[in-house]
Amino acid sequence: MTKIVNHWIGGKTAEGASGTYGPVTDPATGEVTTKVAFASVEEVDAAVAAAKEAYLSWGQTSLAARTTILFKFRALLDAHRDEIAELITAEHGKVHSDALGEVARGLEIVELACGISVQLKGELSTQVATRVDVSSIRQPLGVVAGITPFNFPAMVPMWMFPLAIACGNTFVLKPSEKDPSASIRLAELLSEAGLPDGVFNVVHGDKVAVDRLLAHPDVKAVSFVGSTPIARYIHTTASANGKRVQALGGAKNHMLVLPDADLDAAADAAVSAAYGSAGERCMAISAVVAVGAIGDELVQKIRERAEKIKIGPGNDPTSEMGPLITKAHRDKVASYVAGAADEGAEVVLDGTGHTVDGHENGHWIGISLLDKVPTSASAYQDEIFGPVLCVLRTDTYEEALDLINGSPYGNGTAIFTRDGGAARRFQLEVEAGMVGVNVPIPVPVGYHSFGGWKDSLFGDHHIYGNDGTHFYTRGKVVTTRWPDPADAPTGVDLGFPRNH
Repeated sequence: MTKIVNHWIGGKTAEGASGTYGPVTDPATGEVTTKVAFASVEEVDAAVAAAKEAYLSWGQTSLAARTTILFKFRALLDAHRDEIAELITAEHGKVHSDALGEVARGLEIVELACGISVQLKGELSTQVATRVDVSSIRQPLGVVAGITPFNFPAMVPMWMFPLAIACGNTFVLKPSEKDPSASIRLAELLSEAGLPDGVFNVVHGDKVAVDRLLAHPDVKAVSFVGSTPIARYIHTTASANGKRVQALGGAKNHMLVLPDADLDAAADAAVSAAYGSAGERCMAISAVVAVGAIGDELVQKIRERAEKIKIGPGNDPTSEMGPLITKAHRDKVASYVAGAADEGAEVVLDGTGHTVDGHENGHWIGISLLDKVPTSASAYQDEIFGPVLCVLRTDTYEEALDLINGSPYGNGTAIFTRDGGAARRFQLEVEAGMVGVNVPIPVPVGYHSFGGWKDSLFGDHHIYGNDGTHFYTRGKVVTTRWPDPADAPTGVDLGFPRNH
């Protein structure tokens, strides 16, 4: 019997009423295992209404009460991390260790939210004028929404809702319709932790649900992670409707390898950063820029390592890389490899014909490695979002820097070198929001914020960290003057002397 994933509204399961459902497949077999209900405008409105009603009390709930619930949620999440990882693997396809890593990174932000009291402290200036004080405070926005991608169905929502609700907001999540089950399990755990009904809601769906959230007058802010074209649309549409927006887009992350680098370490890093989670992550390294004469040796070392990666079902403990999320996505990724040679690249490894015995209908693709890729090639120009690594060659650091800064994307980047001066120059000169020095995937820890530059981010605020707290709150400044108690009206004696 096919499993059905419904919405979560007002603290309980809400069966889909629109009559429209989307298929959810097991990427390892290609079988449709689940149907997910797609929300109508009316169902989105019901979720927002539940959140608005809950905000009346949640926004006034003490910080101590909010964080007590989040501490309980953190304990439940930790206890159920294997279960959540299994849900991710079943619908996304990533191997269990990758799924566990995703849950762990989400836990970081829950832990940050547990200590939100420090981030919400205000400021006070006394005696700015005679008997006048000025204070600054931060207050929640109200109902906020999150629209999240398929590649991290647990982690990315947890980059949003823990901080949002810790700050006193209520939340409506629209997760990816391709792997929706993890979001519902998170909702159940929040409820078990004691979160009041309506503070956290989940509606599934497609553009109908998204557009309603962007237009709904009671939604005050929208957080989004996904592709650049959709991020731009989200930002433009929600901003036009008067909402605060953080919209994180796509990437083409470069890893610069200088001639003095430890090539074994660089090759290890390139393989794990390019092919981990089958390349379906916005912080994957998809372009290695080799400077000088090291290119041939580096490519050979990458090839030797890549050829050893074991591809198989995500629930097989021996698998190191799983399938892609859908057959359509698999075919699109394969098309970049198939056309690479005609666009001037050298195809070192072609993984497009890969299959797994016993799972022939799965969305499989093997490891692909393209060398001497021209910047005009579509494999370089586009965000492929699959296990395809492009290697580009330059003669100098300056040429490599110009190449990287010429990309329309500016999410993350990395440099591999033993030279501290070179690394310092790069971190100051490169046009990207996150930089790794001998670290291939520089995703910041929870108390620093995540976000890119250029076409990788639309909006002023990065996600989580201090930026996340500021995004989910509004500043208010209060100027106060009280008369001296010695100046009380005649007949009122407060016990203060009048000879001051």
